[in-house]
Amino acid sequence: MRLSGWKLFGSLILAAVLSAPAWAATPALPGTLNYVEGKAAIGTETLNAKSVGSVSMEAGQTLTTERGKAEILLTPGVFLRVGDNSAATLVSPSLTDTEVALSKGQAMVEVAEMHKDNLLRVQEDGATTQLLKTGLYAFDADNGNVQVFKGEALVQDGDREIKVKGGHQLDVANTARLKPAKFDKARYEDTDLYRFSNLRSEYLAEANVDAARMYYGGPAWYGPGWYWDPFFTAYTWVPWGGVFYSPFGWGFYSPLWLGYAPYYGLPYGYVAGSARPYHPGHHPPYAGYSHAYAARPGLGVPAHTMVASPHLGVMGGGFHGAGGFHVGGFAGGFHR
Repeated sequence: MRLSGWKLFGSLILAAVLSAPAWAATPALPGTLNYVEGKAAIGTETLNAKSVGSVSMEAGQTLTTERGKAEILLTPGVFLRVGDNSAATLVSPSLTDTEVALSKGQAMVEVAEMHKDNLLRVQEDGATTQLLKTGLYAFDADNGNVQVFKGEALVQDGDREIKVKGGHQLDVANTARLKPAKFDKARYEDTDLYRFSNLRSEYLAEANVDAARMYYGGPAWYGPGWYWDPFFTAYTWVPWGGVFYSPFGWGFYSPLWLGYAPYYGLPYGYVAGSARPYHPGHHPPYAGYSHAYAARPGLGVPAHTMVASPHLGVMGGGFHGAGGFHVGGFAGGFHR
């Protein structure tokens, strides 16, 4: 029997949902590889698309890149992104004591959620930076800079402690004068690593909606944490309640708030409200999909309507897809 286009699409979606636990990679722990491109390795192990979700850094292991980039999961809602020609070592993978050392190149840390028991630290050039709030943080080991785009950090250098607030940077290489200074954030928004991090955050927000719909109400739903999305070939963060916004402005929705989540791509279901989701930060134009609002209860369309993605068929390798602002709710935990 020949299926119509929509019936075939629906059958594929249903099969994906039913088989999602079988597709899932190993459980996500601090140090789990969530994306890689170009030339990168953990120790002597060369990384490729098949490594995503199945390879994790152990304490003391170093991620190195040449012309390549990688995304590493830390605590739930916290992403480490390493740029070209860089080296980052996982010092401590504990949920309550997570520490990374950047010895070469550049890295960014997006913190979408933080709990009081989380201790997030980044070593660079002899100084240790503790991330105090949700936000976006950049580290440059080659030039000895720590930049806080949003959030707040505490830099410890010997017996000195310096707080660095949003919009400020600290030259940790200059030990003679450790004093925060303002920097032009807009100047750095066009850098390669910033644009890469923004795009990854956007894709993971899309994956959040997919994963929340697949796992909620099923045997694999254990509450907030990292969840594997087979469509995006990556883990995404699913909070427990409310809506959390990354520092880039992309939303991460709990399953209970999916009625307010944006969807991307195929035009079906009820579409209401603005043509674009709420976005408090920088929003460069992207082509190839549209933003709208998914169906909500009471509007005549089932709230469980599956989200369509424009990237179907080109999702291999994981590039599909946070300081943040959140609306009503809480999150935590590592689950899939």
